[in-house]
Amino acid sequence: MENDQICNDIKSISSLKLAEELVCEECMKNNGRWVHLRTCQTCGKTLCCDSSPQKHMSAHFRKEGHPVVISAEPEDRWLYCYVHDQVAAY
Repeated sequence: MENDQICNDIKSISSLKLAEELVCEECMKNNGRWVHLRTCQTCGKTLCCDSSPQKHMSAHFRKEGHPVVISAEPEDRWLYCYVHDQVAAY
């Protein structure tokens, strides 16, 4: 994706917030399980993806309005903007 096609929410990320631990902070509170993890680029929370039963990161976006996440999976290198439904590699 060319830089001029990337949304301003993703463009505004100047440094990445990385997961401190590879766990969903909310699932850990209630013995939940997750499939993949995402890290919020506004507050740094790491939560589970929409393939996970509780979909905590989507709920976090709806509640807090934090638009951009990165995959917390070690082999992944992408950002996602919930507002613009856009993915960009990093």
